[in-house]
Amino acid sequence: MRKRQPTALWLSLPALLLLAVPFVTLIGVTHWQHLRLAWGDSHAIATSLSLGAVALLLIFISGLPVAWWLSQARGKARLVVELVVLIPLLTPPLAMGILLVSAYGPYSLAGELLGRFGMTLVNNPAAFVLAQWYGALPYFVTAARSAFAGVPKEILEAGRTLGAPPWQRFWRLSVPIAAPGLASATALAWVRAMGEFGIVMIFAYFPQGMPVQLYNNLQNDGVDAVYVLLWLLLFFTLPVPLLCFVTSRRLQQGKNVLV
Repeated sequence: MRKRQPTALWLSLPALLLLAVPFVTLIGVTHWQHLRLAWGDSHAIATSLSLGAVALLLIFISGLPVAWWLSQARGKARLVVELVVLIPLLTPPLAMGILLVSAYGPYSLAGELLGRFGMTLVNNPAAFVLAQWYGALPYFVTAARSAFAGVPKEILEAGRTLGAPPWQRFWRLSVPIAAPGLASATALAWVRAMGEFGIVMIFAYFPQGMPVQLYNNLQNDGVDAVYVLLWLLLFFTLPVPLLCFVTSRRLQQGKNVLV
């Protein structure tokens, strides 16, 4: 009996081709025999990875309670918080960079307060972390909220009935059950932070990370220098989301075994 190809796979082909063709093209247009780093590439890689790790930690710590609260709350307060999370997603990154300069730049209230202590929050490592943090946080919150929303209410009610306090229900019940989705949310936040260009370009041009360095390479050395750094960006940043996806799958398989 001949096996039929799943219909869903055939229907997926247009989307898969759309996603894959540019990177298949990248393999063909890369001059493999002349691979070389442009000036500043190694520093850009170190900047993105080190400061991106700090931003990812801040995203996870600050975004987790927001996502949990949104998954449980009701009423007008939830609508307000959802708008706060949604508006940055709708705003072009370049415009968000301008808004961050307006809010935290040297001529803003926050900037003037920092200036009194000899500090600034523009074009330095702290500004770079803030730009990545701001750019990726709404994506993490949105994905993590969906993960928490999938936790069965019956389990939380059972924990409440047995006398478990809210934080214990959160850490002992919700987080383990939502862990596969939280791993995916972490992967999404990481790739969003690593690829952030518009906010970083305006708010934290220095120190230059990989996305800004890609732009500089295009301007200074031509498109071949872009290809080399793009391969390095993929090489150094892909392990984190791949690890998150593997972890998510294993956690999901563990849940299925328990069920």
